[in-house]
Amino acid sequence: MNMVSRGEKKRVIAYLHSHWDREWYREFEVFRLRLIRVFDNVLDMLSRGAIPSFYFDGQVSALLDYLEFRPDKEQLIKELVVDKKLFIGPFYTLVDEFLTDGICFRKNLDIGLSIAKYFGCEDFIAYFADTFGHSQNIPKILKEYDIDKAIVWRGVPDSLPAEFIFNGVNTVNLVRGYFMDIFAGDKTIEEKAEFLKKNLDMIAEKSGDYLLLPIGADHLGIPIDIADQIAEVNNYLDDYEIVLSNPFEYFENVRFKTRYNDELRDNSATFILPGCYSARLKLKQLNAECSYKLNLADKIQYNFGGDYTSAIDYAYKLLLQNQAHDSICGCSTDDVHEENIVRYKKILQIANTVIEESKFAQEENMVASFKYQDKHKILEVIRTEITPKDQVIETFQGVPQRLLCDTLKIPVTEDYRTMYRVLKEFKPDNLPSDLHVSDNTLENSNIKLEIVDGKINLSFGRFVFNDFIKFVRYKDQGDTYNYAPDPYDAGEVAQIRSAHVIMDGPLRCALKIDTTFFSVIVYLNKKSKLLNFKINWSNLLTNRLWQVCFNLDRQIRETMSEDLNELVKRKFDPAYNMRENLPKVKGKEAKTNTAPMQRFVWCDGFGVITKGLTEYEVYRNTLSVTLLRSIGIISNPKNPARTTPAGPPIRVAGAQQLGLNSAEFSIGFFDIKDWASYVEEVYPETIVF
Repeated sequence: MNMVSRGEKKRVIAYLHSHWDREWYREFEVFRLRLIRVFDNVLDMLSRGAIPSFYFDGQVSALLDYLEFRPDKEQLIKELVVDKKLFIGPFYTLVDEFLTDGICFRKNLDIGLSIAKYFGCEDFIAYFADTFGHSQNIPKILKEYDIDKAIVWRGVPDSLPAEFIFNGVNTVNLVRGYFMDIFAGDKTIEEKAEFLKKNLDMIAEKSGDYLLLPIGADHLGIPIDIADQIAEVNNYLDDYEIVLSNPFEYFENVRFKTRYNDELRDNSATFILPGCYSARLKLKQLNAECSYKLNLADKIQYNFGGDYTSAIDYAYKLLLQNQAHDSICGCSTDDVHEENIVRYKKILQIANTVIEESKFAQEENMVASFKYQDKHKILEVIRTEITPKDQVIETFQGVPQRLLCDTLKIPVTEDYRTMYRVLKEFKPDNLPSDLHVSDNTLENSNIKLEIVDGKINLSFGRFVFNDFIKFVRYKDQGDTYNYAPDPYDAGEVAQIRSAHVIMDGPLRCALKIDTTFFSVIVYLNKKSKLLNFKINWSNLLTNRLWQVCFNLDRQIRETMSEDLNELVKRKFDPAYNMRENLPKVKGKEAKTNTAPMQRFVWCDGFGVITKGLTEYEVYRNTLSVTLLRSIGIISNPKNPARTTPAGPPIRVAGAQQLGLNSAEFSIGFFDIKDWASYVEEVYPETIVF
């Protein structure tokens, strides 16, 4: 490659950055010590004018992590932010967009913007350089915060230009990704120029007169001679001139015309790593519980008083740290995820305490309902004394909560007593129970489950679904990023061994179904349209995918599922079979018929509400929900579903989830317009004081 004279060249606006996963293939504190070295150097170069600016990854948590060890740098950072040399925010952490509910996503912006503005930042871009696809509901939330710019990468269809309008927000696709570490390598300037030309040619195909080029990578520092290298490289580029600047200049110069109003989950050009939605499901289950409980605690303390605001904010920061995409996605080391679980436990300690202490600050026998106040509900309440009419579902030993909340008393041995979990009817109708249970039947006036000849049948009104529910498991040859089936594995189907009644009462009845995989508890409440399932089992198998499958009457071409507390519509080809379409060439990721959900998925009048089961699959007339995916490596270099590694091949025994596992979900038939009220039945916002 020869040096060229300067002529009419396209302007390449380059920005320096470092994508900062707080934790991933190394643990948080290990990465933080690296952050000190990287950011010390960045601040020095900015102060000396060696670089014009630095874009700090769209999140402020890394900045706060740095300042805990370098508090003396705060004033310098404020000056650099005000001078528009250091760009921070708007987010607290870079959360996964599909595993985060709308409440948490807004909290992420509330906290992140507050901190960024404290440091003097006024200009913001929603920066999603490495999240694994992009929710169509994200732009709506961004506009609530007056953020009108976004940068994305994964999931963008190859048919879109680099600049497009994503559900009303001007958005730039990083055509070649954010991972541009060529200047940190030991290649010659000529070799670097040749590499950059190939990439810039591909970016130019999707761009107008201006190109956007990130310079940086995961946890990467800036070469001290970066400006000199760019000047030298420019001498070898025929069609381009790289200018160090910031993304805001790019947005000021380009025009956005193409509109796109769907979600961004196309993996024809980039990996979206969909196996993350089923990896380490224990994390997803804890995340769902924490998100629900923390929101409930926040509402209770807001409506009924109590000085818990600081505690709630602290707990939300812990939750958002766990929702960073490499954390909640379950694709980090075992040590990282053990720390995640400790954070989740802290969040639940705070949320449960706020709820309980708020209860006992109110008068007894008071009921608070934040939604659907007139809907009949069956609630679970803990009591120290019961009456003959009470339906007790659990007995245990403990200390009365009122005593634990009294700061002028402490529990002693005599206070340790028998406690009762009982069912309480909210908005009671005083009508006889409509429940009936036998060793092969569970029903009320709305829905009926029946076991006939080893099959589970379901009736809803005049509709009967035979052999409706199956439990299956398949081999998994993938990793924490991608499920990879064995094309020759037809899977195993659980056989029903027996069933018997374990609860018969006026407010709730239950069956226990024993299968060759595990035992399944199915319970039904008075007047409810939802059947509820609980499974607890000891997993002894590695490299397996476990699913519950629901066999509907018609092929499934469309689903509705919860996305950021709203609904998203997805279309499917029911005949598509991933096993027949594994990629044959390098750099490709298999298309799947799986998709993420938060708590709810629905199709053809049938709905499933889960407690932290966040992946579903469509094939023919079957809707399947993942119960567990056990795998033992972060990134498998021989993964047949993704022909290029997505990270280091670190062995992670914890991702196999051997030992005790659990799964909870509810099913029913109802109109999609009523979906939120049915989710509220599983995640009640009605509290008995």
